Amino acid sequence: MAKVIISCAVTGSAHTPTMSDALPITPAEIADQSIAAADAGAAILHLHARVPEDGRPTGDPDIYARFLPAIRQRTDAVINITTGGAATMPVEERLAAAARFKPELCSLNMGSINFAFFPAAKRISAWKHDWERDYVVNSDDYIFRNTFRDIEKILATMSEAGTKFEHECYDVGHLYNLAHFVERGLVKPPFFVQMIFGILGGIGADLENLFVMKETADRLFGRGTYQWSVLAAGRHQMAFLTQAALLGGHVRVGLEDSLFIERGVLAASNAEQVAKIVRILGEMGHAPATPGEARQMLGLKGDDRVDF
Repeated sequence: MAKVIISCAVTGSAHTPTMSDALPITPAEIADQSIAAADAGAAILHLHARVPEDGRPTGDPDIYARFLPAIRQRTDAVINITTGGAATMPVEERLAAAARFKPELCSLNMGSINFAFFPAAKRISAWKHDWERDYVVNSDDYIFRNTFRDIEKILATMSEAGTKFEHECYDVGHLYNLAHFVERGLVKPPFFVQMIFGILGGIGADLENLFVMKETADRLFGRGTYQWSVLAAGRHQMAFLTQAALLGGHVRVGLEDSLFIERGVLAASNAEQVAKIVRILGEMGHAPATPGEARQMLGLKGDDRVDF
């Protein structure tokens, strides 16, 4: 059976507590949902942190320290710490946790984009916490900054620790940005490309765009030099991932990317989304890659060389 790496993005930074009671907020909730997602078949856990009292996104390494060891002790999944954080954070805050804990994998956005989710505010009349409404509504003015200098700083900091990257590409130009760093020798094969569709500000979740992104990546990098995965935001999640898997790609699910399990039905947990994509992959004759298989495919350093 073909092996597919399933990543699970457990909490993210765009969705807020009012949007779903299932969204994990506290360190204990993040740990429990991460472990359940790994048990359901996720080989990689993509992690953000939140202020436990109100769910606000944070880059504070001390909060990460309250759930990373528990996850590592209870699962052998690859732990992937964000360097994206939130669009409102400076790069130093976004990088702090990854730099301290030196994970096997960290995310790296391959360029700057408008990053907007303000339409979600129209569906909410009452908010749990005072910060949420302004955070969501003001996203029409957010620029997620990752300049070439920012990217080079993150590459240098984390490569020195032996950490590799989930190179997040929100549009075709981000693939060309990645090719620039490959040509300079700052990114070396095998590398991991996460193609992202359906974010307002990035490339749309149209099937033709998936073909364009994959064909562009093959032309720029050459087949066999990289592994590729797909995530799609919101309602596009499962249908788009099914198409990606049919083309030989890996997949990412999780409440960071979509709060739903099917049209109009909120997911009860991250593990529920993982279990659903495992079933879909099984119908295609695919099987979820184990964490060990994911480490081998991505050339990771191993979890004995992390600092948590």
